[in-house]
Amino acid sequence: MTNKIDLPYGTWPSRIKPEKTAGLLEFSEISWMEDGKLLWIERRSNQSSLMARDPHSGRIAILSGKINVGGGLLYGGGSYTTRRDQIVFIGKKTHQLYLISGENPEPVPIKSSPHPKATPQISSRDNHLIYIESNGSKDSIMMLDFAKDQEATPLHTSFDFYNYLRWHPEGRKITWMSWQHPSMPWINSEIIESSLVKPSLLSADINIFSRAGKLRDVCRLQPEYAPDGGSLAFISDATGWWQIYLRKGPDLKVEQLTRVDADHALPPWLQNQTFYGFSPDSNRIYCIRNQHGFASLWQVDLLSGMEDQISLNDKYTWLDSLAVSPVNDLIATIASGWGTPPEIIITDPAGDQTVIRTSDPAPLEIGFFSQPGAISLEIPGGDFVKGLYYAPHNPAYQTSGKPPLLIIVHSGPTRQKYAEYQPRTQYFTSRGYAVLEVNYRGSTGYGRGYWEALEVQWGILDVEDVYQSAMSLAKQGLIDKERIALIGSSSGGLTVLQLLVQYPGVFKAAVSLYGVTNLRELIKHPANFERYYHHWLVGDPEKAAERYISRSPLFSAHRIQTPLIIFQGGNDPIVPQKQAEQLVSELIKNNVPHEYYLYPDEGHSFKKNENLADFYLKTTRFLEKYL
Repeated sequence: MTNKIDLPYGTWPSRIKPEKTAGLLEFSEISWMEDGKLLWIERRSNQSSLMARDPHSGRIAILSGKINVGGGLLYGGGSYTTRRDQIVFIGKKTHQLYLISGENPEPVPIKSSPHPKATPQISSRDNHLIYIESNGSKDSIMMLDFAKDQEATPLHTSFDFYNYLRWHPEGRKITWMSWQHPSMPWINSEIIESSLVKPSLLSADINIFSRAGKLRDVCRLQPEYAPDGGSLAFISDATGWWQIYLRKGPDLKVEQLTRVDADHALPPWLQNQTFYGFSPDSNRIYCIRNQHGFASLWQVDLLSGMEDQISLNDKYTWLDSLAVSPVNDLIATIASGWGTPPEIIITDPAGDQTVIRTSDPAPLEIGFFSQPGAISLEIPGGDFVKGLYYAPHNPAYQTSGKPPLLIIVHSGPTRQKYAEYQPRTQYFTSRGYAVLEVNYRGSTGYGRGYWEALEVQWGILDVEDVYQSAMSLAKQGLIDKERIALIGSSSGGLTVLQLLVQYPGVFKAAVSLYGVTNLRELIKHPANFERYYHHWLVGDPEKAAERYISRSPLFSAHRIQTPLIIFQGGNDPIVPQKQAEQLVSELIKNNVPHEYYLYPDEGHSFKKNENLADFYLKTTRFLEKYL
């Protein structure tokens, strides 16, 4: 289309509708069966199912029936495992273990406790199943023989947390990732290996990678035995980046495989998220590489040490999870791009790709989407803030002048915005807004030193970085300095609200989704996983009590002048409804223009399509009014 219609920024009609952004399928947890079937978890609205694709007919089927599938630890993941023709998965609501086998394709309950579980793994030798279970205050590795009607018994209980359980191919030893309070796993964690002396009895632990780095704290994750059992790989950030290492040979020598300044993992908020895998002959490793928020696929030859990029379609700019077929060199991954909704694809090392499943059966042409650019903005003091910038784009509309800017602040806060398909971002760029997805200091994806800068600085550095990023874009003439709005959820909501407190009147509108308003309340009943996270982010609550007041937007709400729209879930266990409504009371008292919407049936993040569509419609009208 060459003849565009002139309309003001922020008013462009768009084919990216609220129902379009809310109705996508979500894919996760890809793996292969030994017969070549490809499995994954697929979520539609608030229902997650275990899916399978037949390698011969290509037929896709639901294996879990009406059971909602999902691991119950951390923020999800680790929902199922396979061995030969057997599958064990976990019921999301009941934490029940189920078995599917070639003899009985219908899910059959396995005797198990009602405690939350994750990452089941079946031994190659017999019917012993291990998995991680939590009693609410501590994790354990549990073991049971699912061929017998018996209770599971504790196999290992020495650590507070476990992840990435793995059997050795011979079934005589296991390895895992562990960490202890008060650390978060990306701050300090270990890889442990132990031999199975007899059922339900392990030998003494061996910390097999303590020699891999010399930093005070090191994160090590995703241990994987090679299919031939002769070596063991893992990821470590001992050098300051998440790199892949290999232990091999009779002397168990550890060598670093990848060396480029890039991350080969994400912070382990989830159970069992995989970023690399061995080839069936154990001679290569295939891995995902994250550079500046863009992902690529690589192979490392373990004999020569050479690495080569596997060329994928240019439309894919982000890869989420990876699994290698045990019968051939086929690699499955969840691929997406700034103009491509998530797709499950299979590729070979030569880059010959097949799309297996798409999250959007009727995607728009790529010309409707704004292409992001990785940015590094210099701020006062000589530091740089990273992020992704999206210019306003619509093939049918245009206008002159500088566009309004929406800054989207990610949650976590130890997370990252990357160049995946971002329907929220594209929804707004197609309506005539520029969007900055800012990765403030504290975000992952730029090396350990970048995210470690946020230690005891949450509510300070993130706030300063967002403000300075906006001013930098305005100084470059990319956006209208007088028309800047903010959007943030959860911890990102706290950052947004603190920006309104610290820079009253600078921003013209703000959107908070279940944003943290009161740090003192947040730390009263934290999830066990994050029990001491606030110590790292803010400081010891007893020794740094003043910080928990000064960095809580609620206690400085009288400084807020910017119109604010607040969305909250009625069943949110992390940021309860009370936090939002206390802030609303302050806004009413101070006559601040605001809107407040409660979704009684939602928790921490919104899942239901109708609520997501409602959020977009209400936010659109709000921004049109104030921006």
